[in-house]
Amino acid sequence: MSPSTMFSMLISGYGVSLQIFFLTLVGAVPLGALVALGRLSHVKPLAWLMAVYISLMRGTPLMLQMFAVFFAPYYVFGIQTGPSYMMVAVMIAFIVNYAAYFAEIYRSGIQSMPKGQYEAAEVLGYSHAQTFFRIIFPQVIKHILPAMGNEIVTLVKDTSLAFSIGVAEMFTTGRALVASQRTMLPFVIAAGIYWVTCLLIEWVLRRGEKKLSYYHD
Repeated sequence: MSPSTMFSMLISGYGVSLQIFFLTLVGAVPLGALVALGRLSHVKPLAWLMAVYISLMRGTPLMLQMFAVFFAPYYVFGIQTGPSYMMVAVMIAFIVNYAAYFAEIYRSGIQSMPKGQYEAAEVLGYSHAQTFFRIIFPQVIKHILPAMGNEIVTLVKDTSLAFSIGVAEMFTTGRALVASQRTMLPFVIAAGIYWVTCLLIEWVLRRGEKKLSYYHD
Protein backbone atom coordinates (compact mmCIF):
# COMPACT_ATOMS: atom_id res chain seq x y z
CA MET A 1 0.00 0.00 0.00
CA SER A 2 1.37 3.43 -0.95
CA PRO A 3 1.98 6.19 1.61
CA SER A 4 -0.66 8.37 -0.13
CA THR A 5 -3.27 5.64 0.30
CA MET A 6 -2.36 5.28 3.96
CA PHE A 7 -2.62 9.04 4.37
CA SER A 8 -6.09 9.07 2.79
CA MET A 9 -7.29 6.33 5.14
CA LEU A 10 -5.85 8.11 8.17
CA ILE A 11 -7.50 11.37 7.13
CA SER A 12 -10.82 9.52 7.07
CA GLY A 13 -10.24 8.49 10.70
CA TYR A 14 -9.01 12.02 11.46
CA GLY A 15 -12.49 13.29 10.57
CA VAL A 16 -13.91 11.21 13.44
CA SER A 17 -11.17 12.51 15.76
CA LEU A 18 -12.10 16.09 14.85
CA GLN A 19 -15.77 15.34 15.45
CA ILE A 20 -14.97 14.11 18.96
CA PHE A 21 -12.75 17.14 19.55
CA PHE A 22 -15.24 19.81 18.45
CA LEU A 23 -18.31 18.22 20.04
CA THR A 24 -16.42 17.90 23.32
CA LEU A 25 -15.54 21.58 23.27
CA VAL A 26 -19.10 22.60 22.37
CA GLY A 27 -20.44 20.59 25.30
CA ALA A 28 -17.70 20.87 27.92
CA VAL A 29 -16.83 24.58 27.73
CA PRO A 30 -20.32 25.87 28.70
CA LEU A 31 -20.96 22.94 31.05
CA GLY A 32 -17.66 23.65 32.80
CA ALA A 33 -18.75 27.27 33.36
CA LEU A 34 -22.03 26.12 34.92
CA VAL A 35 -20.22 23.60 37.13
CA ALA A 36 -17.76 26.30 38.25
CA LEU A 37 -20.62 28.64 39.19
CA GLY A 38 -22.25 25.80 41.09
CA ARG A 39 -18.95 25.07 42.84
CA LEU A 40 -18.77 28.72 43.94
CA SER A 41 -22.43 28.87 44.92
CA HIS A 42 -23.45 29.93 48.42
CA VAL A 43 -25.93 27.04 48.35
CA LYS A 44 -23.80 24.53 50.25
CA PRO A 45 -25.40 21.27 48.99
CA LEU A 46 -24.93 22.43 45.38
CA ALA A 47 -21.33 23.50 46.00
CA TRP A 48 -20.62 20.17 47.72
CA LEU A 49 -22.23 18.18 44.88
CA MET A 50 -20.17 20.02 42.25
CA ALA A 51 -16.99 19.46 44.30
CA VAL A 52 -17.69 15.71 44.42
CA TYR A 53 -18.39 15.64 40.68
CA ILE A 54 -15.14 17.46 39.88
CA SER A 55 -13.15 15.21 42.20
CA LEU A 56 -14.65 12.05 40.71
CA MET A 57 -14.07 13.10 37.10
CA ARG A 58 -10.51 14.24 37.72
CA GLY A 59 -9.66 11.32 39.99
CA THR A 60 -10.63 8.47 37.67
CA PRO A 61 -9.29 7.62 34.18
CA LEU A 62 -11.21 8.89 31.16
CA MET A 63 -11.03 5.42 29.62
CA LEU A 64 -12.71 3.93 32.70
CA GLN A 65 -15.43 6.59 32.48
CA MET A 66 -16.02 5.67 28.83
CA PHE A 67 -16.41 1.99 29.75
CA ALA A 68 -18.83 2.95 32.54
CA VAL A 69 -20.99 5.03 30.19
CA PHE A 70 -20.84 2.37 27.46
CA PHE A 71 -21.77 -0.62 29.65
CA ALA A 72 -24.12 1.07 32.14
CA PRO A 73 -27.29 0.89 29.98
CA TYR A 74 -27.04 -2.91 29.80
CA TYR A 75 -25.57 -3.86 33.19
CA VAL A 76 -27.48 -1.27 35.24
CA PHE A 77 -30.74 -0.83 33.34
CA GLY A 78 -30.88 -3.95 31.15
CA ILE A 79 -31.09 -1.89 27.96
CA GLN A 80 -29.55 -3.27 24.77
CA THR A 81 -27.55 -0.71 22.77
CA GLY A 82 -26.48 -0.82 19.13
CA PRO A 83 -23.21 0.13 17.43
CA SER A 84 -24.34 3.76 17.12
CA TYR A 85 -24.21 4.07 20.91
CA MET A 86 -20.41 3.76 20.83
CA MET A 87 -20.03 7.34 19.63
CA VAL A 88 -22.71 8.56 22.03
CA ALA A 89 -20.88 6.95 24.95
CA VAL A 90 -17.60 8.55 23.85
CA MET A 91 -19.18 11.99 23.66
CA ILE A 92 -20.90 11.71 27.05
CA ALA A 93 -17.69 10.57 28.73
CA PHE A 94 -15.51 13.20 27.07
CA ILE A 95 -17.90 16.07 27.79
CA VAL A 96 -18.48 15.28 31.48
CA ASN A 97 -14.75 14.60 32.00
CA TYR A 98 -13.47 17.76 30.35
CA ALA A 99 -16.22 19.89 31.90
CA ALA A 100 -14.74 19.05 35.31
CA TYR A 101 -11.26 20.20 34.26
CA PHE A 102 -12.62 23.35 32.64
CA ALA A 103 -14.70 24.05 35.76
CA GLU A 104 -11.61 24.13 37.96
CA ILE A 105 -9.88 26.45 35.50
CA TYR A 106 -12.91 28.77 35.48
CA ARG A 107 -13.09 28.67 39.28
CA SER A 108 -9.44 29.60 39.73
CA GLY A 109 -9.84 32.45 37.26
CA ILE A 110 -12.94 33.84 38.94
CA GLN A 111 -11.40 33.63 42.41
CA SER A 112 -8.25 35.40 41.21
CA MET A 113 -10.21 38.60 40.52
CA PRO A 114 -9.71 41.31 43.18
CA LYS A 115 -12.78 41.90 45.36
CA GLY A 116 -12.28 45.62 44.89
CA GLN A 117 -13.58 45.31 41.34
CA TYR A 118 -16.90 43.98 42.61
CA GLU A 119 -17.11 46.80 45.16
CA ALA A 120 -16.28 49.47 42.58
CA ALA A 121 -18.91 48.10 40.20
CA GLU A 122 -21.50 48.12 42.98
CA VAL A 123 -20.73 51.78 43.68
CA LEU A 124 -21.23 52.53 39.97
CA GLY A 125 -24.66 50.92 40.08
CA TYR A 126 -23.94 47.63 38.32
CA SER A 127 -25.96 44.59 39.31
CA HIS A 128 -24.12 41.42 40.32
CA ALA A 129 -24.86 39.84 36.91
CA GLN A 130 -23.72 42.95 35.02
CA THR A 131 -20.54 43.09 37.08
CA PHE A 132 -19.73 39.47 36.34
CA PHE A 133 -20.46 39.41 32.62
CA ARG A 134 -19.27 42.90 31.67
CA ILE A 135 -16.26 43.37 33.96
CA ILE A 136 -15.11 40.13 35.58
CA PHE A 137 -15.74 37.49 32.91
CA PRO A 138 -13.68 39.13 30.10
CA GLN A 139 -10.71 39.37 32.47
CA VAL A 140 -11.21 35.79 33.62
CA ILE A 141 -11.06 34.60 29.99
CA LYS A 142 -7.70 36.33 29.54
CA HIS A 143 -6.29 34.80 32.73
CA ILE A 144 -7.46 31.25 32.04
CA LEU A 145 -6.70 31.07 28.31
CA PRO A 146 -3.22 29.49 28.72
CA ALA A 147 -4.58 26.81 31.08
CA MET A 148 -7.56 26.20 28.82
CA GLY A 149 -5.16 25.92 25.90
CA ASN A 150 -3.23 23.16 27.64
CA GLU A 151 -6.42 21.17 28.18
CA ILE A 152 -7.57 21.72 24.60
CA VAL A 153 -4.24 20.45 23.24
CA THR A 154 -4.53 17.43 25.55
CA LEU A 155 -8.02 16.82 24.19
CA VAL A 156 -6.62 16.47 20.66
CA LYS A 157 -4.47 13.57 21.82
CA ASP A 158 -7.12 12.08 24.11
CA THR A 159 -9.43 11.50 21.14
CA SER A 160 -7.27 8.43 20.48
CA LEU A 161 -8.80 6.81 23.59
CA ALA A 162 -12.07 6.35 21.71
CA PHE A 163 -10.60 3.19 20.15
CA SER A 164 -11.08 1.42 23.49
CA ILE A 165 -14.84 1.03 22.90
CA GLY A 166 -14.62 0.49 19.16
CA VAL A 167 -14.91 3.98 17.67
CA ALA A 168 -12.78 4.05 14.52
CA GLU A 169 -10.92 7.35 14.84
CA MET A 170 -7.45 8.05 13.43
CA PHE A 171 -5.45 6.02 15.96
CA THR A 172 -7.67 2.98 15.37
CA THR A 173 -7.09 3.30 11.63
CA GLY A 174 -3.35 3.65 12.20
CA ARG A 175 -3.21 0.52 14.35
CA ALA A 176 -5.08 -1.47 11.71
CA LEU A 177 -2.73 -0.28 8.98
CA VAL A 178 0.37 -1.08 11.03
CA ALA A 179 -0.93 -4.61 11.66
CA SER A 180 -1.93 -5.25 8.04
CA GLN A 181 0.99 -3.55 6.25
CA ARG A 182 3.70 -4.46 8.77
CA THR A 183 5.18 -0.97 8.80
CA MET A 184 5.39 1.86 11.33
CA LEU A 185 4.71 4.47 8.65
CA PRO A 186 0.99 4.88 9.56
CA PHE A 187 1.98 5.77 13.12
CA VAL A 188 4.51 8.30 11.82
CA ILE A 189 1.88 9.90 9.58
CA ALA A 190 -0.69 9.93 12.40
CA ALA A 191 1.84 11.53 14.76
CA GLY A 192 2.48 14.23 12.17
CA ILE A 193 -1.24 14.93 11.83
CA TYR A 194 -1.70 15.18 15.62
CA TRP A 195 1.33 17.47 15.85
CA VAL A 196 0.20 19.82 13.09
CA THR A 197 -3.27 19.98 14.66
CA CYS A 198 -1.77 20.94 18.03
CA LEU A 199 0.46 23.57 16.39
CA LEU A 200 -2.59 25.09 14.69
CA ILE A 201 -4.53 25.19 17.95
CA GLU A 202 -1.60 26.81 19.75
CA TRP A 203 -1.40 29.45 17.01
CA VAL A 204 -5.12 30.22 17.34
CA LEU A 205 -4.83 30.48 21.12
CA ARG A 206 -1.84 32.83 20.88
CA ARG A 207 -3.88 35.04 18.55
CA GLY A 208 -6.67 35.01 21.12
CA GLU A 209 -4.31 36.00 23.90
CA LYS A 210 -3.03 38.95 21.84
CA LYS A 211 -6.55 40.16 21.17
CA LEU A 212 -7.28 40.09 24.90
CA SER A 213 -4.04 41.90 25.79
CA TYR A 214 -5.91 45.17 26.34
CA TYR A 215 -6.94 43.74 29.73
CA HIS A 216 -3.80 44.66 31.62
CA ASP A 217 -3.02 43.12 34.98
